Amino acid sequence: MNRYPLWKYLTVVVAVVIGLLYTLPNLYGESPAVQVSSAKSVVRVDSAMLERVLATLDQAGIEHTGGQFEQNGPVGTVRVRFANTDLQLQARDLIERTLNPNPSDPSYTVALNLLSASPAWLSAIGAHPMYLGLDLRGGVHFLLQVDMQDAMLKRYERLSTDARTILRDARIEVNGVERAGDSIVATFPSTEARDLGLTKLRTDLADLQFTEIDGSSPQLRGVLTPATLRATQDNALRQNITTLHNRINELGVSEPVIQQQGADRIVVQLPGVQDVARAKEILGRTATLEIRLVDDSPSAQSALASGRVPFGLERYDDRDGRPLLVRRQIILTGENLQDAQPGRDSQTQQAAVHLTLDANGSRIFRDVTRDNVNKRMAILLFEKGKGEVVTAPVIRGEIPGGRVQISGSMTAEEAADVALLLRAGSLAAPMEIIEERTIGPSLGADNIAQGFNATLYGFIAISVFLIVYYALFGIFSTLGLALNVLLLLALLSLLQATLTLPGIAALALTLGMAIDANVLINERIREELRGGASPQQAINLGFERAWGTILDSNLTTLIVGVALLAFGSGPVRGFAVVHVLGVLTSMFSAIVAVRALVNLWYGSRKKLQKLSIGQVWKPKD
Repeated sequence: MNRYPLWKYLTVVVAVVIGLLYTLPNLYGESPAVQVSSAKSVVRVDSAMLERVLATLDQAGIEHTGGQFEQNGPVGTVRVRFANTDLQLQARDLIERTLNPNPSDPSYTVALNLLSASPAWLSAIGAHPMYLGLDLRGGVHFLLQVDMQDAMLKRYERLSTDARTILRDARIEVNGVERAGDSIVATFPSTEARDLGLTKLRTDLADLQFTEIDGSSPQLRGVLTPATLRATQDNALRQNITTLHNRINELGVSEPVIQQQGADRIVVQLPGVQDVARAKEILGRTATLEIRLVDDSPSAQSALASGRVPFGLERYDDRDGRPLLVRRQIILTGENLQDAQPGRDSQTQQAAVHLTLDANGSRIFRDVTRDNVNKRMAILLFEKGKGEVVTAPVIRGEIPGGRVQISGSMTAEEAADVALLLRAGSLAAPMEIIEERTIGPSLGADNIAQGFNATLYGFIAISVFLIVYYALFGIFSTLGLALNVLLLLALLSLLQATLTLPGIAALALTLGMAIDANVLINERIREELRGGASPQQAINLGFERAWGTILDSNLTTLIVGVALLAFGSGPVRGFAVVHVLGVLTSMFSAIVAVRALVNLWYGSRKKLQKLSIGQVWKPKD
């Protein structure tokens, strides 16, 4: 009657083993580490860098506990662990001097970080510690302000170029099209030309709403429609958030928080980052992408040879240090780029970069390439206010469809680098840090200790009550409760969820809620005993008849948790994750695991006379 088949016992044993293995990494803590990543978009970090760093440390006699190289797409990162923070700081200074002999122009970012101290055999089976939030691990919090005015000005610059091209292609006379503040102004020689221009521009530039201005020279003034204005701001925020994600990957931050706040602000939280200056440097060096035409005319080359820069041109160096003169007019920016992937030229099989432009960028690129065949087009990347020509291919013909191929004397690695720069190196608008908060590791450790103590004392109090009130069945319930906590921590680690202070509160709440199922089962067994059932019957009926009530109560709680998970954000979402997982683990531990213990203890006794479940008061006749 109360005997489990072997597979159910094995299920409980497997759950216990998995719970132990995946909870274990959280007990090892973290080791101080030094991390090396690229400080320039054209500088690569590969496995050879790990060997170089370790050799430098060994030569200087600085002990380390191992290093690792991680490749996240085209981005590589080297991390080396140390036994204490003193060795960590010594190593950081030594690696900084070795890799960056010119401090004013560093090639590598050398930052302090924290890494899991779990043994390699646990990592080999995928057992990693759960992520800790900013309030538990320490780290930095930034609030960045996006310059929406700059994003609007860039949009008007592109629209003025579009309007100029549209009127020229339609052969409509126009004296000039210029950006005037937050608008574009087109000046016409006559009202008839203005009327023709108005009809054409309203058809082809639906993002603008035009008004007529009378005067000595008829004019049209175009401003962005409210819908386009909002869309431009939203796109700028989304692109900046994506770029920040790609840049922050270089810091090796576990579960960074990057999210929009309001209409023009971005919150960045970097748990575990110790080197605030390096974090700010990474955020500050986010690049801007521009595409312009190169001027290779004889007069421009003559001026370049004599050290002069003609009006309307700017001088930049390419990746090999050769100077180029490019026009000031910006054709496209990173906002028009949807994707960039490394690949091969279909004809020559040489390494190439394949670009995909949006609809507006495709139209502009088609017109520019059609009108500038056999001229060069420069792709510039601006970092820290300094521009560099990533590549300057020759335009071989009109390129329609928004699919562009950049090829030349590139290796496969260089093509991957260029694709990364073009895909992830562009900001739609500049940003500045307007708020900065730092939470030290010691404060995070205090929060962990307080949360752990609160949960531990709660567990002890509940266990004492259960054992005193339900005797042996109270011990079974306590063991089930311990398994519940073990499985919950294992699931959080397995899913690599982020634990925060609200998550610890949810963990403590789970303990209180999980015991409800055990109380229902124990009281139901007592009720069956009072009704005259035999001990074996009482056990069987107690678990079966309590199941419906347990399911109903946990299901309603689960619905609330899922709602919090779906509609909440930040701390609320962290609470909901632990809450939902806790409901699931508590049902397994109370119904399956505790039943297995009871069956294992009592199931084989044929002449069972009494259960150790506390005092069973029978009603008087």
